[in-house]
Amino acid sequence: MSSLAESANAAVLPRVPIPANGVNYRGKIVLAPMVRSGELPSRLLALKYGADLVWGPETIDRSIIGCERRVNPRNGTIEFSRFPSNGGRPDVVSKASIIYRLDPVREKGRLIFQMGTASPELAVQAAKVVAGDVSGIDVNSGCPKPFSTSGGMGAALLRTPDKLVSILEALVREVGQPFQIGISVKIRILETPEKTEALVSRLVRTGITGLTVHCRTTPMRPRERAIRDQLRMIADVCRKAGVACVMNGDVTSRDQGLALMKEYGVDGAMIATAAEANSSCFRAKADGGLAPWRDVVHEYLRFCIESENRLGNTKYLLNMLIPGKNQEFKDAKLSRTYTDACRRLKFDDLVPLAVQVDEILELDHKWELGPPEGHTRTKAVQNAIENNESAKAAGGGSTRSKVTSPATHNGGPIRTSSIPAPVKNETEQNTLDPSIPAPMPQKSEITA
Repeated sequence: MSSLAESANAAVLPRVPIPANGVNYRGKIVLAPMVRSGELPSRLLALKYGADLVWGPETIDRSIIGCERRVNPRNGTIEFSRFPSNGGRPDVVSKASIIYRLDPVREKGRLIFQMGTASPELAVQAAKVVAGDVSGIDVNSGCPKPFSTSGGMGAALLRTPDKLVSILEALVREVGQPFQIGISVKIRILETPEKTEALVSRLVRTGITGLTVHCRTTPMRPRERAIRDQLRMIADVCRKAGVACVMNGDVTSRDQGLALMKEYGVDGAMIATAAEANSSCFRAKADGGLAPWRDVVHEYLRFCIESENRLGNTKYLLNMLIPGKNQEFKDAKLSRTYTDACRRLKFDDLVPLAVQVDEILELDHKWELGPPEGHTRTKAVQNAIENNESAKAAGGGSTRSKVTSPATHNGGPIRTSSIPAPVKNETEQNTLDPSIPAPMPQKSEITA
């Protein structure tokens, strides 16, 4: 009798409508936003192993404002790049940097852009730059690190709730509604349940579609065990307002995340550090569970090469994916090019593509053993080196004259249906990975 009553009650609970280009966070196991660890190759790796949604790394509002949006013709990725705002040294030609990169095909319907901001006006400006290419904008109000809190961003917003509310309301009104994507927020718990409840009660009335709670207070570090005592209360507040509630903190696998969702009544679970160590944690045990580290590293390197990812960033996550006691760990750490990393790890099938991306990123002069026997540059690679400024900026090895690079789509939404298909090099095969599952269709929502 009670179960029937609970089912009837659940059926009439309000739900904030999911926008046409947005996503429903309910029933999802997702990749957390992580600085350095959340770049495009890491997100593609998580999706391959079963992540339902992926958050990009926190991107500061001022860094994305004014970026130029470009499509990389070799792999179809979208790159947002800009020149330094300080002008640099007068005797050195300025170089553009890629601030954010996404894959409009493999991340379609599953990418959330997380923003660091302390200003409604800047938040709106920044969000409009990327809003046409992502499925949601998430405001970071949980990061406790000084680079974020010192500017009034991140966890500092928990102490200025009026400002946080105004940021979310502005984003919902000026970005979420025009672009038809969801606006969400990520917070930490406060010192007492009463304070947390008061904050969450205000946030869920701003028009957001999702709220993620990291079950630690601001002073707590990742090594300290997550506190879940307030989780059920937060989930209840969100449910009554029709907002999806996602939990974060010490979630280590899909199976554990689903169990915690059921135990605490939350709608989704977010995985962070476990994904840095082995992204196959998103795969259920019934589907194979954790994959051997070599399999994971091979797929990660392939995604890095396809994405033309900066080598320094690639090596950062390789240091976490490869067990520290293995000789391969030391070998990969010493590699100065993609080609050498693939040779050292004995990923012979990746060497031809690694050679090409090293040339595009202008790393080929660092090859330990020189070019493979009989190797000559393909026409596509030669054209990229000579003409593609975006690829050169990604490698950080060449310069350009400084020009003004305004955002190219402030006038309204740009969807990805017109993005050209990737152009494959002569020797390139299997650029797009068909093993990344397509996103599940959105279920119709019951609105208040």
